[in-house]
Amino acid sequence: MSKPRIIVTGGAGYIGSHIVKALVEKEYCVIVYDRKPIPGGLRALQAGGLLHGIQADLADRAALDAALRKFEPNAAINLAGYIAVGESVRDPGKYYDNNIANGLNLLDALLAGGVKCFVFSSSAAVYGMPREVPIAEDHPTAPINPYGRTKWFFEHILRDYDAAYGLRSISLRYFNAAGADHSGEIGEAHDPETHLVPLVLQVPMGLRDSVAIFGSDYPTRDGTCVRDYIHVTDLADAHVRAVEALLDGSPTDVFNLGNGEGCTVREVIAAAEEVVGGNIKTLDAPRRPGDPAALVASSEKAMQKLGWRPKHNTLKIIIQTAWQWHKRQMGKDA
Repeated sequence: MSKPRIIVTGGAGYIGSHIVKALVEKEYCVIVYDRKPIPGGLRALQAGGLLHGIQADLADRAALDAALRKFEPNAAINLAGYIAVGESVRDPGKYYDNNIANGLNLLDALLAGGVKCFVFSSSAAVYGMPREVPIAEDHPTAPINPYGRTKWFFEHILRDYDAAYGLRSISLRYFNAAGADHSGEIGEAHDPETHLVPLVLQVPMGLRDSVAIFGSDYPTRDGTCVRDYIHVTDLADAHVRAVEALLDGSPTDVFNLGNGEGCTVREVIAAAEEVVGGNIKTLDAPRRPGDPAALVASSEKAMQKLGWRPKHNTLKIIIQTAWQWHKRQMGKDA
């Protein structure tokens, strides 16, 4: 009997491409639906006939309906959201339009196509300024920016869609995704770049003179923000387990995904210096409004219910894989 077919919206992006690779390696048929083409690091997987690409927008209901009719997927994973917190504050309409309106367009198309299993890319941003760490799923949710609110709203929408239409879903609240596939074929790059690990590595790459440290007076062990860094390959594994759980009949639920350990900004920079073998220049900058002192996950629920456990759970491994990918890109550009 053939494996189920999974449509991955936003599957050409950083996290999406790692999920797609993990699914194909388990012999699922994967349909990547994205405004961007399938990245070069995944194209070799198309030879086996398990990976298909559709270059279209979630706002295009006709394209969505056509894709669903053609491939008849059994489940969907949605990663087609905008993710930059600062941009969401400057242009909230862009975020509500894409993350909410286009997301609803996707849900309605899936229901029309008979798809009743849905994995949603959510975020630790739903918690806002945490009262305590590590953060469990029953911690109060109080997002403090439009990006976080889009994730929070959509989780509520999914619960309503389950109650009314029987669309079962699992929302995965990521903490700080980082690293790259061990092959070096796919990795992390955004335009503009806002994530700490690639920003730090841009200094030894010669793409920037220094990396800014936003705030050095937080009540943490070295005064800089503490964050929970989770390897993107471990995130991909959690998505595979989530979609399999839904296909096996699991109910709607929500899970945190993190390592359960926090690292300061200075610790990330020190680990990167060890990996690249040189000093990385830093620049002290004021705190950014709304940055919590610490965000650390409790992922016990995912471990218990999904059987998931992060395997690449040291900062050095995360940065080593990221550096391997960045060096490979530098070689291609040379």
